[in-house]
Amino acid sequence: MFVRSLADVEKTDFFVEWGNGTSHRLLTEQDQMGFTVCHTVVRANTVSELHYRNHLEACYCIDGEGEVEDMEGKIYPIKKGDIYVLDKHDRHFLRGGKNEDLILVSVFNPPLTGKERHNLNNPDGSAY
Repeated sequence: MFVRSLADVEKTDFFVEWGNGTSHRLLTEQDQMGFTVCHTVVRANTVSELHYRNHLEACYCIDGEGEVEDMEGKIYPIKKGDIYVLDKHDRHFLRGGKNEDLILVSVFNPPLTGKERHNLNNPDGSAY
């Protein structure tokens, strides 16, 4: 058993500033749990095109608001208590709220190494 806090992660390379927010990678591949758990903040008024080619992801909103848009243009508003699931390696746009950050618990399978980084300047979307 172990306990790890956001403050603990902030002292490591597993605290990631990803361009439009932050990711505390609370569990990674090295923990040998078979999945990753992150505390993710998506800053208000930001848009990120993302694509996880090697991981499935589920995100549970614990605070704030925002939205996810699929590549066909369907927009899903996200608020506290909602979960969105990228079960087909879905390329998508992730937006923080107009007036507040979107705060998520993100779960990845298979687990992240923790060293992955977004490239928001990639015209095909940030992918890993």
